[in-house]
Amino acid sequence: MKFRPYTTEDFSFFASLWADPDVVQFIGKGVTRSEEEARKSFEEWLLPGYREGRGLFLIEHRDSLVPIGHAGVVQQMIDGKKEYEIGYWLAKEFLGNGYATEAAIHFKNYAVQKLGITRLICLIQRNNKRSVSVASRLGMTLQKESTFNTIPVDVYSWEGSQK
Repeated sequence: MKFRPYTTEDFSFFASLWADPDVVQFIGKGVTRSEEEARKSFEEWLLPGYREGRGLFLIEHRDSLVPIGHAGVVQQMIDGKKEYEIGYWLAKEFLGNGYATEAAIHFKNYAVQKLGITRLICLIQRNNKRSVSVASRLGMTLQKESTFNTIPVDVYSWEGSQK
């Protein structure tokens, strides 16, 4: 896989992720977004989000360079505390191939080695067994139950050191 910042030319792929109920099932309230809503998120949140090396990066298939999803390190507020989350979404046709785990491991290493972050979390909705599996492969353990934007989530965390 290859990772790169989104550009304006990638909007249609971003919008396609938001339009797919299977992809957004465990994202926020699990509701798809219209093209207009996706554009607002893309222009106001995603594109400006690369400051300080964080944000969601487009994942391209290594050989074909076809976009398959996005992943990265994003800052979140959870229980009044600033945290750094590893997030990952894949288009449904690419689920179950280990891509989410590969991307999450890449961004865990990136967070530690390039950003100097030594505590990472994943906010996972309770029925999202695939994401629990990815978090476990990252060495994360269930820390607590919480809510994020009114949605019940489990907070998985990892703490380590810079290497």
